[in-house]
Amino acid sequence: MLKSNALVSLVGAGPGDPDLLTLKAYRLIQQADVIVYDRLVSEEIRELIPHGVKKIYVGKASGKHHMNQDEINELLVKLAKKDRKIVRLKGGDPFIFGRGSEEASYLVKHNIDFEYVPGITAASACSAYAGIPLTHRGVASSVRLITGHCRADKPLDLNWKSLADKDTTLVFYMGLASLAQLREQLIEAGLSADTPAAAVENGTKHSQRRCLSTLDQLPTDVLDMSINSPALIIIGNVVNFAEELDWFSTATDVLEEGIDVKNRQYTADA
Repeated sequence: MLKSNALVSLVGAGPGDPDLLTLKAYRLIQQADVIVYDRLVSEEIRELIPHGVKKIYVGKASGKHHMNQDEINELLVKLAKKDRKIVRLKGGDPFIFGRGSEEASYLVKHNIDFEYVPGITAASACSAYAGIPLTHRGVASSVRLITGHCRADKPLDLNWKSLADKDTTLVFYMGLASLAQLREQLIEAGLSADTPAAAVENGTKHSQRRCLSTLDQLPTDVLDMSINSPALIIIGNVVNFAEELDWFSTATDVLEEGIDVKNRQYTADA
């Protein structure tokens, strides 16, 4: 099989705030011939795409797929045959619950070069913007990143005993629909019902909302607040720092008063 002259860049866009893009990600967006992007790439980041660059939406939500994964894989190969600079733009980090490795493997099988550009994953970015450190001396000595969603909406098949550790921070991606199961299984496995817990909706964006609660009460409180996807679930004693370290709400309040504390300078023509 002849090798394509194209390069597919698997680029992490981070959780939404364009200021969190890496310099390499921004440069590749500016140089791309075509950008294939998913549902979690924010509007603010899409606005950085120069005029004239072809944009292809391949977003997936639970039960609603604009394209399934096989179709996305085939699309990338088809585009690469046209010898283009292709950017596969993904929310967060492509290799952390982003199926980036599946797409990379498919490209390798078809003799197409790719590069991987890490993005800031939701666990670190959304927790930080919510004022929640993932680790803290004497409080949490480890972190677990866990998928809260299974194929075909089947029950989660996790080692709940290993997760029920009071010294570990648990971060569940795509866990909103599984909250009741998370609560039931973790409490049954030995984690205290009073363990602090949080849901962070639209983390890092100005529309960010936090639901601060306990493991036992979180499903009810999330429902009462009408927390919607995308939302990150954080369970552990570090959630107790959320009020003290709530820097982002303060920054947003100042911004709304007319002082641009974030000083955004990105433009599509830069």
